[in-house]
Amino acid sequence: MDRMKYIKFFGLVAGLVVLNILVLSPGFLGISIGGSALSTACGITLLVASAIILFYGCYMLLFKPPAVIPVKKIRTHEDYVEALNRYRNVKSLQEFVTLALEQLDRILKKRATLMNIINQRFDEGELSHKKFSSVAYEVEKLFYLNVKSILNRLSVFDESEYLSVMNQRQSKFSREILEEKTKVYNEYLSFMKSSLSTNEEILLKLDKLIIEISRLDSFEPGDIDNMPCMQEIDSLIKQTKLYKQ
Repeated sequence: MDRMKYIKFFGLVAGLVVLNILVLSPGFLGISIGGSALSTACGITLLVASAIILFYGCYMLLFKPPAVIPVKKIRTHEDYVEALNRYRNVKSLQEFVTLALEQLDRILKKRATLMNIINQRFDEGELSHKKFSSVAYEVEKLFYLNVKSILNRLSVFDESEYLSVMNQRQSKFSREILEEKTKVYNEYLSFMKSSLSTNEEILLKLDKLIIEISRLDSFEPGDIDNMPCMQEIDSLIKQTKLYKQ
């Protein structure tokens, strides 16, 4: 996302430079600064307009905050990355956010590798292809469901209050209230760790599935359900109650 913004910005700059060179070149349109009054006015107007477009484009592409998408409306991989990036500066949760972003990058690569192997080994109409593709889809769905849960927690996290609770020596609350607040935040962090651990487990099982499929020489579609990795994935999906989403 950020890379594309810079590419668009440099494209804008290059376009404006080329436009100004062509228009102000002697003999092209007859417009030049220092010539007739009309020619000079047109030349200055072009330069001012180019400067305005450049500053506006710079703001829109590089500095304008992206529109915040509600968590429940997040759909694409890019949406998840953009949503997590908004919390990269929350120092208390930086480690969690960084790991979540790394996992998002890895799930994309593993999904591509898995589908590539499936497409190489089986025809699209085969039952084996449908079974493996279906599992890949459900696992990916579970992964993003966990990321969405993490984003829901991040959206309500108050870092200043968290730091106040953790620095109990300077707190003005009673010991009982502090203990309750500490318990709440510990549960909060525990949930984050659990969601990230589940996603790490998903990534590991995808690795195992990729290896198992690549090792297979021949088998019947009915044998797929008995593959150890397929059973582990099925157990993970049921355990996290994916189908209640």
